[in-house]
Amino acid sequence: MQNFHRFLSAHSRAAAEFVFLSGAGVLIGLSVSLFEVLFGYGLILIERWRTGFPFWTFLFLPLAGLIVVWLFRRYGGLACKGMNLIFEVSQGKPERIPRRTVFLMTVCTWLSRLAGASVGREGVAVQIGAAVSWQFGHFFHKKLDIENIRTIFLVTGMAAGFAGLFGTPFSAVFFALEVLVAGTLKYRAMAPAICAAFSASWLSARLGLSAEGYAIRMLLPFSIETFWLPLLMMGLAFGLAGGLFAWGLRRVRKTVTHRFPDPFRRILILGTVLACLMILTGGRYAGSGATLIAAPFAGDPMYAWDFLLKAGFTILSLSAGFVGGEVTPLFAIGVSLGTVIGPLFGLDPMLSAALGFAAVFGSGTNTFLSPVMIGMEVFGFQWFPFFFVVCAVSYLVNRDQSIYSLQSRYGLHDV
Repeated sequence: MQNFHRFLSAHSRAAAEFVFLSGAGVLIGLSVSLFEVLFGYGLILIERWRTGFPFWTFLFLPLAGLIVVWLFRRYGGLACKGMNLIFEVSQGKPERIPRRTVFLMTVCTWLSRLAGASVGREGVAVQIGAAVSWQFGHFFHKKLDIENIRTIFLVTGMAAGFAGLFGTPFSAVFFALEVLVAGTLKYRAMAPAICAAFSASWLSARLGLSAEGYAIRMLLPFSIETFWLPLLMMGLAFGLAGGLFAWGLRRVRKTVTHRFPDPFRRILILGTVLACLMILTGGRYAGSGATLIAAPFAGDPMYAWDFLLKAGFTILSLSAGFVGGEVTPLFAIGVSLGTVIGPLFGLDPMLSAALGFAAVFGSGTNTFLSPVMIGMEVFGFQWFPFFFVVCAVSYLVNRDQSIYSLQSRYGLHDV
């Protein structure tokens, strides 16, 4: 009888914890969504304005860079670490994420994109979500006896941030669960992460921030067994592309930091170089790469060198000190590469572009489940076998390369 009471008590506590964390996940998701909608609408307005004056905006890249550096030097503090701060907090190093992170990352990304820097948005969205949810975790950490509640809430906010801006809740959940520690999932955060991602995605959609989606205009005329070798080869190519991007970003950042230790001088010089290159290429590689992503599905021309130049412009922009994410540029690199190599293996360029979209993202971030899910959410669940095979190969050949330098490996940390 005593054992039964202990059993009942333990399960009652677990049920109460589940209900509380799920409810908190909804609250975090709705809260984060409001910030993501503001951030997203700001980016939409900025892109409309920038594309109306494409060449003039590039002339302001050095000035915008100087303002970004000044803002971070003057007000940044721990927020200057960007995504590295999120990984450090998950590993128990610093004990807080400053509230100013939301403001600084939003404004500095707007400035970077306004001038035409080749940076994305999803990394910033994840940081915004983590900064908001950490405040909840810090508050409840002192009042409730729930193990690792701050880490659970951190993962919850990351899922909400991803889903609130991009509108893909399934992939948002898996990204938040697996990105902090490559090779494992933070299962204890699953329930609040699911609630946060779906509530954030729902509210963002209700407020008019539409989800991404592209149609692959072809049927399934063949079985996956027929094309297993081309899929394996494409997975290999995408894995190398994502891994090389992560490696190149790390190496170039280290080199330019060594050559130009003064951040103001660094961004002034590299911003000027970037402005000249943007003008020479007609601004094709400015911004997040959304136009490159949409091009093959809209029938617009793609070039064999698009993936290389998009990677180069993004690495240069981030290494110079401009603020933004790496994820959407990874999507663009994958789509551009897939469009080129797909026909070489007898695949429709739309399908190969979609596979590159997911697999290069997975290789660059050293994740597996999230890219499979985002491929299905954006392009259709009927393509699951293709995404699974290509993303699996891409993940296996990645060799633990990641755009996140502080990403842990399996066995070092767990919730």
